[in-house]
Amino acid sequence: MDLKAAVSRLYALVARLVARYPGVIALFGFASGVASFVLVDRQAGLAKVLSLIMLVSWLWLILESSLRRAIERWFGWKVPAPLLHYATQLVHQETLFFIIPFFFVTTAWNSGQALFTGLLGAAALVSLIDPLYYRWLARRRWLYLGFHVLTLFAVLLTALPIILHLSTPQSYQLALGIAVLLALPSLGALFPGGGWRRALSVLGLALVVGLAGWFGRTWVPPATLWLTDVAVTTDFDGATRQPGDSLDQLTNAQLHANGLYAYTAINAPRGLKERIYHDWLHDGRRVDRIALDINGGREAGYRAWSHKRNFPRDAAGRWRVRVVTEAGQMIGQLSFRVAPDRPSPP
Repeated sequence: MDLKAAVSRLYALVARLVARYPGVIALFGFASGVASFVLVDRQAGLAKVLSLIMLVSWLWLILESSLRRAIERWFGWKVPAPLLHYATQLVHQETLFFIIPFFFVTTAWNSGQALFTGLLGAAALVSLIDPLYYRWLARRRWLYLGFHVLTLFAVLLTALPIILHLSTPQSYQLALGIAVLLALPSLGALFPGGGWRRALSVLGLALVVGLAGWFGRTWVPPATLWLTDVAVTTDFDGATRQPGDSLDQLTNAQLHANGLYAYTAINAPRGLKERIYHDWLHDGRRVDRIALDINGGREAGYRAWSHKRNFPRDAAGRWRVRVVTEAGQMIGQLSFRVAPDRPSPP
């Protein structure tokens, strides 16, 4: 049997099966995404393999049209259009369901990070619902490319620390740069015609997108860092690195007597070295910042703590300890209240 004819026949068969059972793609994407998260959490080596597969699949997605033409020119194989459409949809589903569990765990839901993770969740739903994906998204080229870029940006935030052991700031800068670069075709679709004015408009809008991504980084969760244990306490055992009972409220006198420990155990990929900060805020105003260095790989999370003694004389009010990366992304926060001292009886 002629090899080309056999391959074409196989393509057609796969395309018919995919068209007949489209729900299998959605089920496979969801199941493999959840399985990926469980395996990544337990085996760093397998995490690298899964992340590389995601990135390689994205290379195919970006070069889809060029590769299709090259295959047809070199081998004479015409890849069926339905198969390409479903393959692209599968890559979107696989990518989104691979990364969403990470962002779901790392998102501080009482902050602006909920908007970014919610946007990824909405994108995942669109990729699952064929009428939305094909009739609404795919027919708008600029929106479709933007969908590509958002998903790629998110998967790079997840994969780069795992594969290259880059710090969170390095991963964010690299992911944002790649996303803006690949957004240029999508932005170009907004400006029909040609010439230098169009080029300047596209570059100007790309700069705006890049700046918005950089200044909005506090709304983007650090995908591979999350808190596994936290405590605000007046007691801490330095030998065993175990905190005392966690407090929700204490008096001004208790606070000044012993100071206060903020204890955080942070899950991070194996091999990752990261500098984080404990930002101490009193009634919304930052009063102290304490730098801490963590190392990834410990299953229960890397244990880090700060001990603050220099509180204002009247420290009554609402306190928070925000755990943030060097890029300003919030990993999580601890909160407690300080009650005013009762006046002494006359």
